[in-house]
Amino acid sequence: MANQRAGILGTGHAYPEGILTNADLAALVETSDEWITTRTGIKQRRKAAPGEYTSMFAVRAARKAIERARIDPSDIDLLLCATVTPDQILPSTGCIIQAELGANNAAAMDVVAACSGFLYGVALANSMIQNGQSKYALVIGSEILTQYVDYTDRQTCVLFGDGAGAAVLGPVEGNKGILGAKIKTDGRYEEQLFSP
Repeated sequence: MANQRAGILGTGHAYPEGILTNADLAALVETSDEWITTRTGIKQRRKAAPGEYTSMFAVRAARKAIERARIDPSDIDLLLCATVTPDQILPSTGCIIQAELGANNAAAMDVVAACSGFLYGVALANSMIQNGQSKYALVIGSEILTQYVDYTDRQTCVLFGDGAGAAVLGPVEGNKGILGAKIKTDGRYEEQLFSP
């Protein structure tokens, strides 16, 4: 049914057991708990162990979201994984998650949009539900950025951790759900934050 409003039906999260504190970072780079906390509010971040992958946390978060949405993985017809730290180049991490969940009726792909990736995924899923191409969409943001952080750069190394968040979107009645979304990019500023 076209113009069906979409809403979030269930959410979930997952993160590794490893913890990287501000004190740990102060031992690696010229910084302090006070410097980090006053600028970011962050006291600690989660850190994946060697052999842990983006898809592992994504699957755990997704299972919680699916359970809370009270649907079956086979009901999902769109799966979007927002990540810049995929398990591998191909197939996409979304495909790996799809297989692990048994969401065999879902189109699956990655959304590579860094910090805004999850919001891009929600906007795309919302559009697909509104125009009737999907009924249930699973949007996951999952990263293991600590494996790529430059721990000599105190401006950025204090920001990033590992973990995943997931949301199941589906049809909602009345005035509930997503009211609107607008996504935009301005690639002229790529030099502000980039990874070659």
